[in-house]
Amino acid sequence: MNPINYTQMSDKQLKKYLATNRNDKAALQVYLNRRHQNSNPIIATLNDSDFDDKILAAIRDRMSKNA
Repeated sequence: MNPINYTQMSDKQLKKYLATNRNDKAALQVYLNRRHQNSNPIIATLNDSDFDDKILAAIRDRMSKNA
């Protein structure tokens, strides 16, 4: 039997695979690593005095990357 190459699976395929193979710890680790890599950093907290400025700066930064 050939080993499964989780890194070649799309996120959707990996999620579907995990739904039917819940005990596959290697697949779960690949999925969790992807989730961690794709997570968004915390830009500001609600109590920041410059909350609006931080949010606007983050929006401008994201827009410039997508332009």
